Amino acid sequence: MEQFKFLSISRMLRMILLALTAIVMFSGFWSGQTIDEKRAERLKISNETLQLLFKHAPEAKSMIAGSYGYAAFSNVGVNLILLSAEGGRGMAHVNATGKNTYMNMASGGVGFGLGIKDFRAVFIFENKAVFDQFVNEGWEANAQADAAAKLSEKGAAYGAAITVAPGIRLYKLTQNGLALQATIQGTKYWKDDELN
Repeated sequence: MEQFKFLSISRMLRMILLALTAIVMFSGFWSGQTIDEKRAERLKISNETLQLLFKHAPEAKSMIAGSYGYAAFSNVGVNLILLSAEGGRGMAHVNATGKNTYMNMASGGVGFGLGIKDFRAVFIFENKAVFDQFVNEGWEANAQADAAAKLSEKGAAYGAAITVAPGIRLYKLTQNGLALQATIQGTKYWKDDELN
């Protein structure tokens, strides 16, 4: 029985290590790029993410234009049997000044599945206070936010975006469009010290 417990723990540790390795490999942390190249890549991914959002929720364009700023993230998630991990990169942008802050994100948890998924997230910040807190103090989502991508009295974009904290709305997207469920529980966002 002790041998069985040891093998189970050993197998679980190997799976965690494999998941973390996959996250690092797919997220580009070891890309060999210069700092300027990494910044340019983040800007390109951010623009691609916004274009994908505007394609599936055109009203989001005016929401972002009327906001203090936004943050766009590209994420890779790995599910290995009962373990899941996500890692990604992003950029927060202040509309009035054009200033960009480069950021990272990561999460881990327990969830049934097997495979790798690629998705995007766009946060919209209502004011300077919530933007600054997100960027400067980092942010951790402690609650699961689920939203159906549906129309509401405020329009398609407002129905598809969910409020994840006072003054912060989120869109979660896949290549096929808006995610029917936006789950951010246990996800941490922080400044990328190398690029800022």
